[in-house]
Amino acid sequence: MFCICMASYSANINANSVSGQWHKFQETIMGTSTSVELFTETREKAERCSQLVFADMRRIDSLMSPYIKDSELFQINKLAGTQPVKISAELFLLIQRSIKFSELTDGAFDITFASIGYLYNYRENKRPSESQVNKLLSAIDYRNIILDPLQQSISFSHKNTKIDLGGIAKGHAVDKAIERLKGCHVENALVSAGGDTRILGDKNGRPWMMGIRHPRDKQKIVVSLPLKNDAISTSGDYERYFIENNKRYHHIIQPSTGKPASQSWSVSVLAKDSLTSDALSTALFIMGTEKAMKLINSLKHTEAIVINNSGKMFYSHGLTSPALTPPKLH
Repeated sequence: MFCICMASYSANINANSVSGQWHKFQETIMGTSTSVELFTETREKAERCSQLVFADMRRIDSLMSPYIKDSELFQINKLAGTQPVKISAELFLLIQRSIKFSELTDGAFDITFASIGYLYNYRENKRPSESQVNKLLSAIDYRNIILDPLQQSISFSHKNTKIDLGGIAKGHAVDKAIERLKGCHVENALVSAGGDTRILGDKNGRPWMMGIRHPRDKQKIVVSLPLKNDAISTSGDYERYFIENNKRYHHIIQPSTGKPASQSWSVSVLAKDSLTSDALSTALFIMGTEKAMKLINSLKHTEAIVINNSGKMFYSHGLTSPALTPPKLH
C-alpha cells in the first residue's frame, strides 16, 4: 500500500470550537511513514493520544513483521510448514479475515504470495529465477493455510508456504489507531500509514480533500475526493520496484503466476474501515479492471478508482458523475 497525497484545509482553529487546535505527529513504523493529525483542547492531550497510537502500531509491527525474528509471523513462516504454531488471538483473527478476502476475490488476495514474494529484493534489483518460481508456485494458495480455532494455531499443508500480511496489516493498524483515538475522546482526526488512511469526523466542519497521485508522476494529483468518516487505500506499482530490460518488477505479486501483477498502475479503494480498503485495493490491482469493477460494484459501502496499465481511469458506480469524467493519463 502506498502514497496517498493529502490536501486539507489549513485553518488551525476548528470552526465549531475556539478552545482547541489541530496537531500533527509523525513517526516511521511498519517500514513506512505513519502520521496522526488530531483536534484536541490541549497539546498535552494530543501528544498523549498520538503516543498511544504509535505504541499500538509498534506492537502490531512486532507481532506481524516477517522481518523481526521474534515476531509471531516470523515464527509461523519458520515452523508452520512442519508443525502447528500457537498464535495470539489478534493474529489468528486477522489471518481468518485474510482468508475471507481470498474467498471473496477468488484468490486474487492471498497472503501466501510470500512463498515466492520473499525472493524479490527491490533495493538490490533481485528477483527469483523461472525455475524457482515454477518450483514454489504450488506453495501459493490460501487453502494451504490450516487454522485450528480450538488450539488457536496455524499450520501449512505445503512445506514451502509462507505468509505476509503486507496487504492488510497496515489497514488493521490504522483501524486500531482510530479505536485508540475514540477511547481518548478525540472526535476529529486522520491517521495514515503509508497508503492507508482513515478519517475520524471531519476537518473544520468540512471534508478532508484526499488526492490520488499520478502513478507515473509523483508531482501530480489525478483526482481529489472529499471524505469524512471514511477510509481510503491505494495500491500502486510505483514505490517498491525496479526496472530490468524495460520491465517493471514491483511488490504486488499475482498469486496465480508468482510474478508482479501487470494489469494496473494503481487502485484506490474507499471503505468504512482501513482493513477492508487495504485488502481490496491489493486484490483489485491484481484482478484487472473488468473483474475489479464487477466486484466493487457488487459490494456495499465501497468504491474504487482503477488506473489500468495504459493509464486509463475507471470509477465504480458510486463515484460516477459529470464532475468525475475518467481521463486517460499520459
